[in-house]
Amino acid sequence: MKRIRSACITKTIHFQLKDGLAHAAAVSAVKDEAEAYLCSLDRKRTVYKVLGRHEEPDGSIILELKMQYNNHPVGSYLDEG
Repeated sequence: MKRIRSACITKTIHFQLKDGLAHAAAVSAVKDEAEAYLCSLDRKRTVYKVLGRHEEPDGSIILELKMQYNNHPVGSYLDEG
């Protein structure tokens, strides 16, 4: 029998600008969406670490995360870069 002792997943999420909005409004909406995503992880008590957050020249955001997978323990995964 096997059991998962610890597990993490690495995600790269690209929050893209919405079509049909003025550029400033689209950039603001993207920032709000990225923050809302991180807040939802906190609300769900998902353990995560932000590895990188990059703003692209067009105003979109690329968020790199290492996060808990399926509520399994994270072990020492988040201690590493």
